[in-house]
Amino acid sequence: MAAPTPYRPFGLRAVNAVGGLAQRVGLGPKLDPDHLLELAAKQAGLSDYGDDGFRDGLARLTDSMNGEARLNTIGRLAAQGQITNRLATRLALVDYRKQHPEVDAERIERPIFVLGLPRTGTTVLYGMLASNPALRSPLSWEVDKPVPPPLRGASATDPRVPRFQKDISGVDRIAPDMQHIHPVAALLPQECIAIHSIECQSYEYVVTYPIPTYFDWLKTNGIADAYRRERWVLQHLQSGYGGDHWLLKSPAHLMWPEQLLAEFPDALFIQTHRDPAKVLGSVSSLYATMHAAVSDHMDPHKEGREQFDQWTWGLSQTMKFRETLPPERVIDVAFEDTLNRPLETIQRIYDHFGLEHTPAVDQGVRDYLAANPRDKHGLHTYSIEDFGLDRDQVDEAFAAYNQRFGVSRED
Repeated sequence: MAAPTPYRPFGLRAVNAVGGLAQRVGLGPKLDPDHLLELAAKQAGLSDYGDDGFRDGLARLTDSMNGEARLNTIGRLAAQGQITNRLATRLALVDYRKQHPEVDAERIERPIFVLGLPRTGTTVLYGMLASNPALRSPLSWEVDKPVPPPLRGASATDPRVPRFQKDISGVDRIAPDMQHIHPVAALLPQECIAIHSIECQSYEYVVTYPIPTYFDWLKTNGIADAYRRERWVLQHLQSGYGGDHWLLKSPAHLMWPEQLLAEFPDALFIQTHRDPAKVLGSVSSLYATMHAAVSDHMDPHKEGREQFDQWTWGLSQTMKFRETLPPERVIDVAFEDTLNRPLETIQRIYDHFGLEHTPAVDQGVRDYLAANPRDKHGLHTYSIEDFGLDRDQVDEAFAAYNQRFGVSRED
């Protein structure tokens, strides 16, 4: 596959052209922290953001977006809307918590985190596990509009569900290949990075926009505040309805596992594995698709190099973390087992963590796979060579990882 060329119907091209002229005279979408805070306050009808720890991240984020990202008008509109919505969510959550301080008593016990390099089957594994109601995962619509806390069974009638689905259709219009690569829908489980974004310490923004300087800040600063905020949000969601365990997921957990464990000291982990050469081709394609939609300056070789650097660093953090993590707290799952032996893989996970496995668990897995076949949104093809990487380079960089976890080469 060649590197992505963004699909731009006439309407989007016109918006970018007119918006570019407006931007040059100072009339385009503003990505200024104070302006975004004002927009969010107006949207939520509230003004108390809680503590101010998020403001440094907001400033770093907007600085990167206003500079190196070189966003087009669609990109600036998307960024303004995304950040404003996340800040408005923060306002609503802070206000709800002031009115319901009893939520502080909610206990988050033995949450299960799915982590691994991106494109290693984490999404399908997450979906199969989340099909069991005893394992509570935050759904996309619940994270997007969490106030009031969703009640069990609310997805069937809550107006927030179709509202989210309508909003996500806007993303489909500017990046139609996204659903082929990483499906998003109101009733699918959401990743932790969407929760982290309300703290402005989130890899979600790195996925969506070409902002390497912001990522460098995350590496240096860490995301401990985002994990504290995640616990706070999970308490809120759990106050509506809970399960036996929270089931959570993001490849970004590879990068800060020590900070995750500091906030969730009894956490359990499922680490997924796949040939890093396949991972880097796929993830570079994902990021290039997203970045090409919001900027007219996407360079596929730059994307490949950034993904190579990010994930060699990220995986090194988890390799060190695994040296001290007791084996009963973690299980390793190969990509090919997730795809080719799903029921056996789920059984092995349940046995490892001592979870109750019933026939309903297997039926839930079958139902999820039937509703979400691998090619539901079309096939996603890619090559590391499209992004300036080669097999020998990748094999050498990940040799210790491949040997440690017995990762097989995919030709």
